[in-house]
Amino acid sequence: MESLGRRIARLRGDLGWTQQELADRLAVSRVAVSHLEAGMSVPGERTVALLAGLFKLEPHELVAGTSYPTAKAERLPVTVPRYTEVELQLRLLEQDVARGLTPAQCDEWATRLAALADSRHDQRERDLLKEAIANLPR
Repeated sequence: MESLGRRIARLRGDLGWTQQELADRLAVSRVAVSHLEAGMSVPGERTVALLAGLFKLEPHELVAGTSYPTAKAERLPVTVPRYTEVELQLRLLEQDVARGLTPAQCDEWATRLAALADSRHDQRERDLLKEAIANLPR
């Protein structure tokens, strides 16, 4: 049986995130993430739900087959939000591009994505948005 901490560390590594980057997304300290990954602490239901969303899993998928306490697992939500606003907007843009965009629609998308980039704290999301703007058909 895999420990939940080891699973969290593996999933974090798969995304290329540091412990600090995961901590920032969870609004906890890097030490708290380190303790979770080392098995020195057991995350509460809120933290498991947030982690599941970040890893694009449902909470029960995240803890399945781990040492996470059954009593806590029974209190987990069935589902959590798994996609960010940036991911949604980029997918919508992809669909619009596939259908063909007019120059006016390209300008609208550029304005929408620039405003979204200005409101993001995550550098990777800002970079994705800037790349999407640069790749708009002209």
